[in-house]
Amino acid sequence: MIGALSRLLDPLRGAGRHAITVPPMDGALQPNERLEEAPLVCSLASPDALTLSGPTALAASNSKLFAFELDAGAPREVGAFAADIVCAALSQKGELAVGLSDGRVTFRRVDAGAIAPSPLSDLAQFSCPTALAWADDGALFVCEGSQTNPASEWKRDLTERGSSGSVWRVNPGGEAQRLAGDLAYPNGVLALPDGSAIVSESWRSRLIRISADGATDVVVDDLPGYPAGLARRSAGGAWLALFAPRSQLFEFILRERSLREQMMREIDPDCWMAPALRPARSFLEPLQGGALKQLGVMKPWAPSRSYGLVLALDAQMRPEASAHSRANGLRHGVRSLVESDGRLIVASKGGDAVVSLALDARGGFA
Repeated sequence: MIGALSRLLDPLRGAGRHAITVPPMDGALQPNERLEEAPLVCSLASPDALTLSGPTALAASNSKLFAFELDAGAPREVGAFAADIVCAALSQKGELAVGLSDGRVTFRRVDAGAIAPSPLSDLAQFSCPTALAWADDGALFVCEGSQTNPASEWKRDLTERGSSGSVWRVNPGGEAQRLAGDLAYPNGVLALPDGSAIVSESWRSRLIRISADGATDVVVDDLPGYPAGLARRSAGGAWLALFAPRSQLFEFILRERSLREQMMREIDPDCWMAPALRPARSFLEPLQGGALKQLGVMKPWAPSRSYGLVLALDAQMRPEASAHSRANGLRHGVRSLVESDGRLIVASKGGDAVVSLALDARGGFA
């Protein structure tokens, strides 16, 4: 009773979900330079949708798919699609599911890094696929970020406070079942052996678990950034990419409807006061000058619209270590990652780079 009354008063007090506070990066999230200083695997324009086929990695660059060896990574084009690639997942049987910006989920066969047509039919019932994951039984989990905006308009969906996302399970026969709806941009999914899935819900800055029968519970809440891709961790738990930071200014603007609407009407989306995937490049940026630089040098602790952040989550999905590219870095906009043979391969969409982080014997950052 007291809790319900408190939640009713939250909008007046600016508390609870109506607060504009952002959790600090402390403890396991203590800032460092791991991501910024990580060795380069290969350079690629806006790399995303990272996945592995043995020693060969696959990554998307806009509408093209590239393959490269992790130890000698000169990328080579292996496929092109009619729309930009948003997400991808490779099954143990070599079936590559690819989510496109036009809403389709299409399939290809992968053998030794080569791409071939697949007998599986395209899935056309989605409008905004943002993440894919194969279950052990051959079913495919599909995250649909929004019913009103395509994946390319993710910034608009956030600014409109969208919550029309959903998570689906597509059985091997092609039958699609909606497991959960009214989600605030589901943007990453990790299939679990029991048939459930961990899903990153970007605009609510949390991870949720969705069971096979659709029951939902919160696993991690109030993250300091917007979560995206999830990957299995050999030490137990998961790897989580956060593609942009939260800030009190973002949180304030999201609560001011008239200001948001005027900003969307009158200002170019690249200059909105909203998260970004890349460091500032324009004199029209909403944050400039002394707020960001000291003696002409970008401050690592500056308020930034973009950031690079990877979290190591333990078996209970609690953060235990992190790798950062701070405000003065370039390797921002991390959306996808995958672990391979004692290292974590990370695609920095904002830094045009795929990098490798060494792991120690316990599965943490070396």
